[in-house]
Amino acid sequence: MKSVEVEGKTVEEALNKALSELDANKDMVDIEILDHGSKGLFNVIGVKPARIRVSRKYNYIEEARNFIVHILKGMEVEATIDIKEENDSIIINLSGEKMGVIIGYRGETLDSIQYLVSLVVNKLHELPHKKVILDTEDYRSKREETLKGVAIKTANRVKKTKKSFKLEPMNPYERRIIHSALQEDAFVNTYSEGEEPFRRVVVELKKD
Repeated sequence: MKSVEVEGKTVEEALNKALSELDANKDMVDIEILDHGSKGLFNVIGVKPARIRVSRKYNYIEEARNFIVHILKGMEVEATIDIKEENDSIIINLSGEKMGVIIGYRGETLDSIQYLVSLVVNKLHELPHKKVILDTEDYRSKREETLKGVAIKTANRVKKTKKSFKLEPMNPYERRIIHSALQEDAFVNTYSEGEEPFRRVVVELKKD
């Protein structure tokens, strides 16, 4: 976070100088008064300037936006970026013509960008961690519905054949969707096996 130490005849004057230097307003900064200063005798003898330290507050949304703009430029993709902060989450939605490039094969590129954005916005470990959710064209909700369908179809197959079935490798987010979709099923269990990035969900019949 950028900060400056500034002097002025008064704290207010010093603050105005600092805000101008930081290109910020009062809501965007933290202010530490180092010395209130002194008018001295007859405003001449013993005059001492006020001195303050002003720091820009860390802005998760600004950090996320700047990084995504950089990523999109490198990918030669134009997109509208919508970002909002809700409690402990930074929710980002991209819209544009080449969103297939952003999504990638089964969302791999989208997940990679989301991971990188998370690293960037959470780089200051002394600040609260924010969960980053990156989406485009409602991909994540559509993918979730697809995976729920896969889970139910697989469970029915296991019940019919009485044999366990291994799904294709999935990331942790997608595996959680499968586990959640079948956790109330009275006839099958699910568990994960293997090492990342080849870890997969196994669906098996519950043992008597």
